[in-house]
Amino acid sequence: MSISHAINAAQSGLRVSGLRADIVATNVANASTPGYVRRSVLLAETMVGSRPNGVASTGISRSEDAALTAQRRSLSSDVAQASLLSSTWQVLSSRFGDTADGTGLFSKFSKFESALSASIASPESGTQLAALLNSAKAITQELNNLSGLVSQQRAEADREIADGVEFVNSALKQVEALNNRLSGMDRTTPQAAALMDERQRTLDTIAEYLPIDVIPREHGKVDVVTSEGVFLVAGTAQLLEFTPSNAFSASNTVESGNLSGLKVGDLELTPGASSYAAISSGMLGALFTLRDTDLPAFGAQLDTIAQDLVSRLSNDSIDPTKLPGEFGIFVDTGTPGEPGLAGRIALNASIDPNQGGDIWRLRDGVGAASEGAQGNNTLLSAMYDAITSVNSVNANGIQGSFSVSELVAHVASLTGQSRISNEAVLSSASTQHDLMAQAELSETGVDVDEQMQELLLIEQAYAANARVIEIANQMLQKLMEV
Repeated sequence: MSISHAINAAQSGLRVSGLRADIVATNVANASTPGYVRRSVLLAETMVGSRPNGVASTGISRSEDAALTAQRRSLSSDVAQASLLSSTWQVLSSRFGDTADGTGLFSKFSKFESALSASIASPESGTQLAALLNSAKAITQELNNLSGLVSQQRAEADREIADGVEFVNSALKQVEALNNRLSGMDRTTPQAAALMDERQRTLDTIAEYLPIDVIPREHGKVDVVTSEGVFLVAGTAQLLEFTPSNAFSASNTVESGNLSGLKVGDLELTPGASSYAAISSGMLGALFTLRDTDLPAFGAQLDTIAQDLVSRLSNDSIDPTKLPGEFGIFVDTGTPGEPGLAGRIALNASIDPNQGGDIWRLRDGVGAASEGAQGNNTLLSAMYDAITSVNSVNANGIQGSFSVSELVAHVASLTGQSRISNEAVLSSASTQHDLMAQAELSETGVDVDEQMQELLLIEQAYAANARVIEIANQMLQKLMEV
């Protein structure tokens, strides 16, 4: 009996060694697979009655560290938010231009100021008046384009919100389905471990869109809840609700009812909403911030520039040929006072030959019935004084006293500061995330060198068990020879 027990024990050792080698091979093969966590074989001594009879596998375990994973997921939400905000502000800052490289809106205002100065020196020159007209038109076109960019970016954010909501809802349903599959199977099998990896990868993608916590439940299931406390999976998936919009004028807001917020049932998840459930991070958080806060604020600053320019050059003291209260060389083609002036500002038709006007009205007045003395630069000088004088501004995050060009430079500076600030946030969040991801990988990932050492031990154990069987067979053979 002792020899047969030895053979049985050694055979069980061979079986376990084979399984351990299989798991090591799987670990090494998936060392670079995203979301894969290290497996190991659970072992237990086997008994026959009260007597040891070898070893057996009781299942496959996954290396997990719930605390590190939760922190890494939270930071991934922060990185996703910071990355989107940073990239958008890079676009806005680059498109607006700055005073250092002489590009963008500031350069248009500088050229207008220079052209106006040249026209004062040579008011009779049709070439100088044409240059002045073109520089004024360039300002309106640039403001129109920048305002259009704001609307375009808001529309893109809205579309990405809709796509993100659809993706998250699909992922939540997938988590529900994986929960149900895992609850009905032995969760110590390699198949169950693979399903848990798939579920973890799905949860990781959800966390990029909004911050979540994962709560383990019985039978291998998990619940998913936002960091603010709204359940997204509690047995069944609770789906996000969002309605995309088709219009993104400056006056279209969530408050006006023109734009959709984000809900789960009756709970308001829209960032910035007066609700405990309002999400604070992730790509959805960034997209709502851009659509409803950052981009409208940038658009409002463009409106401030446009309003300052229109009002300065519409001052009744500059041009006696126009009726009191009428526009000067720049006009608002929409309803005065409504948001979005930067997108509506245009040249007064009376000075633009392309609109049936006459270019000499730049010199003689927008309401002049006939051309005046070509050497008269009085109105041009008054216009120059108007744009170079210092006016107080206190609107849309802009406060101080500026000339027209100084106001544009100030907004360029504010835009650059927003870009730099968001880049700093992204850098910090990325560094923290990478450190946490590395810490998690050290605890749960595959160290190939360590696995190779494990394989050597398995090889030794396999050889030892095989040797036991060989010796036991030799002993039995000796008995048969007696």
